[in-house]
Amino acid sequence: MKSLIFNNLGLKVSAVLLSVLLWFFVASRGQSEISLEAPLEFRDIPVELGITSSSTKTVMLTIRGQERFMKSLNASNIRIFIDMSKAREGEGIYHVNKEDVKLPFAISVTNVEPASIKVKLEERVSKSVPVRVSIIGTPEKVASVSASVEPKNVVIRGLKSEIKQTRYLITEDFDVSDMKGTMTESLELDTSGMNIVPDISKVTVKFTYMEKKR
Repeated sequence: MKSLIFNNLGLKVSAVLLSVLLWFFVASRGQSEISLEAPLEFRDIPVELGITSSSTKTVMLTIRGQERFMKSLNASNIRIFIDMSKAREGEGIYHVNKEDVKLPFAISVTNVEPASIKVKLEERVSKSVPVRVSIIGTPEKVASVSASVEPKNVVIRGLKSEIKQTRYLITEDFDVSDMKGTMTESLELDTSGMNIVPDISKVTVKFTYMEKKR
């Protein structure tokens, strides 16, 4: 009787083990592994700091998952967040963990390369700089055009190294070729190619046309 009980128990255990092995076999079928380059996103940078450089802006991921999910996967589906909330001024090393990678369901990360990056941060500062008006063209007659700007100075904010090098801001170009008399224009400040933010985006410029005496 005992022998029969043990035989039945053994059959049940074997059936369970077989079911588990079969599940693993089915689950592993259709799995694939690929390498994909994805961009880094720096999160929660302290407001008084800004990034001047990083050793890389992307990492290479090795990811694994069901083929039917992997087929539609691309870099736009992947988010890699680097927590910068405790960052300090200067150069620091920040680790890229598998847990930092946000992926669609049923896909996992098996490797991240590089696993750490160097990031340099700099203090954000502000200062007041004068505004210069950019005049192009020449009046038709023998004349001159003067310009007065309001406000004469604006406050700019940005990374310390760039703010230090910025001595003034220029307005967008204004063509005076067909100008007559006096006119007032609202002109944009030109910050193209600069990583700074002025406290205002436009200034008011009064142009005065004056014919020269012969």
